[in-house]
Amino acid sequence: MSVRKIVEWSEVGAMFQDGNSILFGGFMGVGTPTGLVSVLIENGTKNLTLIGNDTAFEKTGVGPLISSGQVKKVIVSHIGTNALTGKKMIAGELEVDLVPQGTLIERIRCGGAGLGGVLTPTGVGTVVEEGKTKMVVNGQEFLVELPIRADVAILKAKRADKAGNLVYERAARNFNPVIAFAADLVIVEVDELVEVGDIDPDMVMTPGALVDKIVLSTGLCDGF
Repeated sequence: MSVRKIVEWSEVGAMFQDGNSILFGGFMGVGTPTGLVSVLIENGTKNLTLIGNDTAFEKTGVGPLISSGQVKKVIVSHIGTNALTGKKMIAGELEVDLVPQGTLIERIRCGGAGLGGVLTPTGVGTVVEEGKTKMVVNGQEFLVELPIRADVAILKAKRADKAGNLVYERAARNFNPVIAFAADLVIVEVDELVEVGDIDPDMVMTPGALVDKIVLSTGLCDGF
């Protein structure tokens, strides 16, 4: 029995729960599914843990979720573009786990691949190593960074076919392809929906086997 992947916006809200951990694509908002962020805000889903590169700006990317007070923790590589994130962290209203960008994406990649972690020299001899296991390999010290997975991953793609094969536009491919591997539920917001076979297989960046639900961001395309 085939699983229905294409859903309406009215169905999306029920896919999120209070306390969810959510992986999101995007770099300073580029490649972040703003429609799915809006659903979270409208539903008032709270106590969220957001995992991604950054918290963008107050009014872009996942920034509005920081502003609305629905997030309890972020795991990100930087917060400098969103002053409110820093203010909430200092006030003790938001837990911020800063992870070097390369380490963050590799931890997510490990989570998606079922690996036990990654060895990295980044952070050795700094506050980053506090509380972490260290190993020596060929005379060099490495930190053992543990894998990251989430309850839900929210993606933004330019195009999808009905099977969920995805194509991203330019820089929007940044974190999106990797996070698709590392969540129990993968929801993608797409600009265009086409028939299976209409996307050149060489252009597919995320295979449909990884995608659970598809929602259209800007209306129906190609006769749908």
